Amino acid sequence: MKSLVRFVVVLVLVVSCFAFVGPANAAKTLNPVDAKLTTEFGQAIDLNNSNIRMFRELRGFYPNLASKIINNSPYDQVEDVLEIPGLSETQKARLQANLDKFVVTPPSSELIEGDDRLNPGVY
Repeated sequence: MKSLVRFVVVLVLVVSCFAFVGPANAAKTLNPVDAKLTTEFGQAIDLNNSNIRMFRELRGFYPNLASKIINNSPYDQVEDVLEIPGLSETQKARLQANLDKFVVTPPSSELIEGDDRLNPGVY
């Protein structure tokens, strides 16, 4: 009986050692959204991928100017946002003053599909 208990304990220890090898490899394979968060997307407001709620921290952007930015994306560079048709001088000035808070990364289908950018469903 003692040898059976010892065998089970050793077996559990061996299996648990292999179980900890898995998460180290899992960290290397991120899903597309988590991988995007490790880029500039996670550091600033991405004009091609961020939803409307990300613009709330900027005075005068939410919701009107933010929805214009989203509806006119994608952008090749941050400065392209200044060329949105129909912007007022005030809106252009706000954009110009906040260009350093924006970044442009390639559009990611996981973040832009559907109407989630304009209505992410968080109330």
